[in-house]
Amino acid sequence: MTDFKEISKKALKAKSFMNKLDTDKRNEALLKVAENLIKDKDSILQANKKDIERAVAANMNEGRMDRLKLDDKRIAQMAEGVRQVAELPDPLGHVLKEYTHANGMVIKKVSVPFGVVGIIYENRPNVTVDAWALTFKAGNVVILKGGSDAIESNIAITKSIKDTLNELSIDENAIILIEDTDRAVATEFMKQKSFVDVLIPRGGAGLIKTVVENSLIPVIETGTGNCHIYIDEDFDLDKALDIIYNAKTQRIGVCNAAESLVVNKKSLEKILPAMEKRLAEKNVELRADDDSIGYLTGGVKATEEDFYKEYLDYIMSIKTVNNLDEAIEHINECSTGHSECIISNIQSNIDRFLKEIDSACVYANVSTRFSDGFEFGLGAEIGISTQKLHARGPMGLNELTTYKYIITGNGQVRQ
Repeated sequence: MTDFKEISKKALKAKSFMNKLDTDKRNEALLKVAENLIKDKDSILQANKKDIERAVAANMNEGRMDRLKLDDKRIAQMAEGVRQVAELPDPLGHVLKEYTHANGMVIKKVSVPFGVVGIIYENRPNVTVDAWALTFKAGNVVILKGGSDAIESNIAITKSIKDTLNELSIDENAIILIEDTDRAVATEFMKQKSFVDVLIPRGGAGLIKTVVENSLIPVIETGTGNCHIYIDEDFDLDKALDIIYNAKTQRIGVCNAAESLVVNKKSLEKILPAMEKRLAEKNVELRADDDSIGYLTGGVKATEEDFYKEYLDYIMSIKTVNNLDEAIEHINECSTGHSECIISNIQSNIDRFLKEIDSACVYANVSTRFSDGFEFGLGAEIGISTQKLHARGPMGLNELTTYKYIITGNGQVRQ
């Protein structure tokens, strides 16, 4: 069983050490870790191979397998993400607000680290790197609890990072991986409010629900992605086909993939036959409502549940609406608050959609696949927050800091 008292001691000691590290030293460590990830790729890929073999034996679906699998390109991308974080401005020590009191004392609101950040996630070994890079750059210690599917990969990646930190005389417990994959350990982790300052879940709806409902630690909720594309009554067909194909099929196992198509009734004949033909290249199953299924040659009747579902698979639901009002109402009801897109040539409709859709990222004539910290210029991301307190959308460095007030004076006392 995991000894959380021992983890607490290590984390708090590392937290104190991190408070002493300046920007240059943190950036030096990030760049060295990026270099060593490439150097250690053979051992990381060998560990990932063990995870993949277990996943194949367990008949893991294609979407989850896509998230789990590493190769030379993905390790290179992970390393590049770390380099990008090193190049970003230091988020710490910024005076966010300053006020001089009538009595002469100076009050400053200054950005500081959270301290100890806990992250519970599933079968995405790249999260191990992204989470460490961002939390480290923001001056935090990170405690990671990954899923059993990626445990070998996570151990190998963590070893590479710890070895690098030791090489640079930095406390290796700036990253702590909980290796016990028992679910009871994850539940116990959620209770460690005495030394973990914030907890971030990354994964499917079940994991996020479990963390939100059971954690005693404050939670930043990263949401599942039932992302919608709305086809308006006037639109460019070629652009629509390219956007839908990209958003649905480029990577099916990611939270910003489109899962639901909402179509204005006037556009059914124009979009659906052409879209079905295009998506057939990837054998996408289309689950359509009564109004739309007649325009498809191979459509499947949708259930009400389909309109709320994140498939992470080659499946897409289709909902017909009479107008923009119905589209906005349907999306706001069924969405997980992640990313939604309108494809339209009508500027007034675009403006209303962008204003009235209540999601973290709202697009006009752009694929939802761009909901990503790297694409938004944040470097790597810790996740996509679908809540509204503290952070929303892709969470980069600034979202991994808090603030404190620093007050200086020359003997003032309150009357």
